[in-house]
Amino acid sequence: MMREFEIERQFQIKIDIIKANKGIYYLKTNKGERCLKKINYGPQKLLFVYGAKEHLINNGFNTVDRYFLNIDGEPYALVNEDLYTLSEWLEGRECDFHNIDEVKIAAATLAKLHEASKGYDPPENSKLKSDLGRWPSLMEKRIKSLDKMRDMIRKKNRKSDFDLLYLKSMDFYKEMGKKALNTLRSSEYDKLCEIAEMEKGFCHHDYTYHNIILGKDNSVSVIDFDYCKREIRTFDISNFMIKVLKRNKWDMSFAKAIIDAYNEVSNLEECEYNVLYAYLQFPQRYWRLANRYYYNEVNWGQNTFDSKLESIINEKEEYLKFLDDFKNEYNTI
Repeated sequence: MMREFEIERQFQIKIDIIKANKGIYYLKTNKGERCLKKINYGPQKLLFVYGAKEHLINNGFNTVDRYFLNIDGEPYALVNEDLYTLSEWLEGRECDFHNIDEVKIAAATLAKLHEASKGYDPPENSKLKSDLGRWPSLMEKRIKSLDKMRDMIRKKNRKSDFDLLYLKSMDFYKEMGKKALNTLRSSEYDKLCEIAEMEKGFCHHDYTYHNIILGKDNSVSVIDFDYCKREIRTFDISNFMIKVLKRNKWDMSFAKAIIDAYNEVSNLEECEYNVLYAYLQFPQRYWRLANRYYYNEVNWGQNTFDSKLESIINEKEEYLKFLDDFKNEYNTI
């Protein structure tokens, strides 16, 4: 009750209905429908995210979940040391990644977002979030961590099904990681990072189906910028592509549709395809799942972990064929 009272006071609203909804809260208020969200990072990071959204809106990309300001002009309410944001409740449905037409719309929207992001100077008291220049060392670190996790398993007296599956499959994914790192090192990654630094753009960093909302009027809204940061755009494109392709048996026609739709809005340079290929080669999903399992990052059940690992491994042939097709189509390294 204390929380609701404080949120009403700080945002000057009256809450009629509050409902939990997938990690956020739906509010019906005297000023319309709102989305309330508890933030698990500090105010400086939040100000970077707030500034990023405002920058997009000022550059004509205004279909985002814009924050409302509190009575002190801040984009959050502070309740017992917890931060809460309030934004408009956006009506619509999540993008269907099995539908190639919706995937194309999402790809074109991502290109528009990247273009509108250019020239962003974060607020003075915010914390600049950037991954520019970090990927060679991140890849290297993650490849080494695959070995560390294998060593952890070997020390166990009793090995789980996940452990045994990991031991059997790990060498292949470690090799893929090394190939990706070599591709990245042979590419013009550093040059692209310098250009991105000059252009002052940013990436969404979590561009997936539940953050792309399609409205009845054909509008497309992008929500949840919590992970946005300075980054080269091929990271966002590869991340989006992987999320689509894993749902569509690594079908090359979906990859081409994404790149074509993106290029219609903002053309990718020839040198960007090698970096994109390096990201697609890197076994990010495999590494992340193992990392979550061995370092207790999420509390899924054992069966969930097992089935997720099995499904990644079962895609192997389709995935390798896709990488070959991509390499031939776009003449990558």
